[in-house]
Amino acid sequence: MTDRPRFQFSVAATDGAARTGTISMRRGDIRTPAFMPVGTAGTVKGMKPADVRGIGADIILGNTYHLMLRPGAERMARLGGLHGFMRWERPILTDSGGYQVMSLSDLAKITEDGVAFKSHLDGSRHMITPERSMEIQRLLGSDIVMAFDECTPFPATRDRAASSMERSMRWAKRSRDGFDSGVDHAAGAALFGIQQGSMEEDLRRQSSQALLDIGFDGYAVGGLAVGEGQDEMFRVLDFAVDMLPTDKPRYLMGVGKPDDIVGAVERGIDMFDCVLPTRSGRNGQAFTWDGPINIRNAKFAEDLAPIDPESPIAPWSRAYLHHLVKSGEMLGAMLMTEHNLWFYQQLMAELRAAIAEGRLKAFADGFRARYKGNKA
Repeated sequence: MTDRPRFQFSVAATDGAARTGTISMRRGDIRTPAFMPVGTAGTVKGMKPADVRGIGADIILGNTYHLMLRPGAERMARLGGLHGFMRWERPILTDSGGYQVMSLSDLAKITEDGVAFKSHLDGSRHMITPERSMEIQRLLGSDIVMAFDECTPFPATRDRAASSMERSMRWAKRSRDGFDSGVDHAAGAALFGIQQGSMEEDLRRQSSQALLDIGFDGYAVGGLAVGEGQDEMFRVLDFAVDMLPTDKPRYLMGVGKPDDIVGAVERGIDMFDCVLPTRSGRNGQAFTWDGPINIRNAKFAEDLAPIDPESPIAPWSRAYLHHLVKSGEMLGAMLMTEHNLWFYQQLMAELRAAIAEGRLKAFADGFRARYKGNKA
């Protein structure tokens, strides 16, 4: 592992604004565009790590907020870090904890220093600062560390968006300094900055320039997929992505639906994460090339066809999945989750191939026409 690069991004082909390439790190290569399954609490729910790798995932996401509360960052370090603890030896990206602190905790208070909050688990009081976020991610053994930021709520007034973005940029500098202070970890990990600015083009530009002045290994577009709708998200991406360097990976946080991903790839995004495929699987929704289906629907009760003949769960019929999900059986959630994560990885593979072969527009148009045509 030591003879591999700390972090290197190479673009193999472009098609319009879209790119396909590779992020090389000490724990392995990440093919881009990439979708990262979310392992919130040190597990991709319902999946063994080997099976997550088996369906094509190169990297997963861990959640700083949840892991700092349980089992605790210091305990995780004593146990050898997140990789060894959960038996996933490939790259892990950890978010900063900022979004969860502000969305899940009771009475979070934001100050210039950081965010004070109560745990949603037991009401205990905690404080996350940019420096503490970097320390937690270091203790977890993260490969890609996210700068600590304030996720601007939507909708937000211009003044609110500006003050939130400006604070995030000050926190970005403190995150950079805190990350660099962990010399041993920083020697093998990468740090991403997060662009903010809500829906405002000039604020996004100010944010991007501040991040470039600090310098990061990669850049995320934050503050989207927070309720603004797909059209507005794409409108922002149309200007926000071009503000970020072409020689660094671009990550759209918390996105999303398959058609969101396709549109974002067309606009130059390289990395994605979202709980949707796992959460939907647990709730009986399967993603298919013909659009999402609700396996609870009575029309599937005697349907002996698989969800997809190429899916790893193809041996089990829609009728059996319908029965499992309706019965509340654990296996139903597991199989549906595996299928959804496989589908997302297949979508990413098709996008990479389409970009490499210069046919992304045809693929994307065909995908949208087929995907949106289903009303099951």
